Amino acid sequence: MQFIDLRSDTVTKPSTAMREAMLNAEVGDDVYGEDPTVNKLQRRIAEIFGKEASLFVPSGTMGNEICIKVHTQPGDEIIVDQDSHIFIYETAAPSLLAGVQMMPIAGINGVMTADQIKMAIRPSAYYLPRTKLICIENTHGRSSGSIFPLDEIERIHDIAQGTNLKMHLDGARLWNASVETGIPFNTYGKYFDSISVCFSKGLGAPIGSIIIGSKTFIEEATRYRKIFGGGMRQVGILAAAALYAIDHNIERLREDHQKARYFAQELSHLEQIEINMNQVQTNMVIGNISKTGESQFEVLELLKVHGVLLTPERHSSIRAVMHLDVSMQQVDQAVKVFQTLFM
Repeated sequence: MQFIDLRSDTVTKPSTAMREAMLNAEVGDDVYGEDPTVNKLQRRIAEIFGKEASLFVPSGTMGNEICIKVHTQPGDEIIVDQDSHIFIYETAAPSLLAGVQMMPIAGINGVMTADQIKMAIRPSAYYLPRTKLICIENTHGRSSGSIFPLDEIERIHDIAQGTNLKMHLDGARLWNASVETGIPFNTYGKYFDSISVCFSKGLGAPIGSIIIGSKTFIEEATRYRKIFGGGMRQVGILAAAALYAIDHNIERLREDHQKARYFAQELSHLEQIEINMNQVQTNMVIGNISKTGESQFEVLELLKVHGVLLTPERHSSIRAVMHLDVSMQQVDQAVKVFQTLFM
């Protein structure tokens, strides 16, 4: 059976043209800083985001954790959304790798407000941890890929400036937010001391993320990349895929957003599936299945039997993610499966 795979945009595979770019990549030893394709990618990304430098890393989690490590000291505290990737899906890495604790805030659709953050900043006292870093996720994976509003980022930035806090953006899918809103990448770059973006999700590259910041920040990040085991050698093969993705796969993310809106609208008509259409802003759809009377496992297995793959989400919900390897025709087929099973 050929499955319609809506589990994640991480399931995308490099296209023939991307593979050709990888095959023809000029390479060198990146640990020595001698891989020309990596260097080209790093210069390109720094320029796109209006920053001084960037650093290619194997994964988004490593990118986030390096940034947290550079910004903090053991015993510090970082502010995160309670449903953020850093808090939920990185295996408590900030406590293990950076020795910091996390202060989770209950945002709405992944959006923490400036007022909430202001209340969460610790007063100065020897018996309290020091608040050092604010982490924002945009788009927000556990909230159907919702977009963090720029005006709220500006307000949070003002608070950070006034309290001498650093700001980190987990922008694994920031490409989606920029395409949907029209906000340039360098505008986002103005408000954050560090940014992590991913190439292996909607952009379709097989591996890789990149972290962005000042020259001094990236110099220290390079040190921790080595410590965390992320130093790579002739990695221009992967950097070439990322460069291809930047040149060819950013604007087409609009198609994924259209697929998600169509999928969500059709499913919202089903009595047994509840969809919050306000959350459907980019390429993800989360549906509550409580009214089916079945467990997440049972619903996912039933869909799998009928050739559609999704993943579990919080609160008796399941998630579908649109990507470049699923066509609108396949999305329509998936809709028909849902209509057959849950009308």
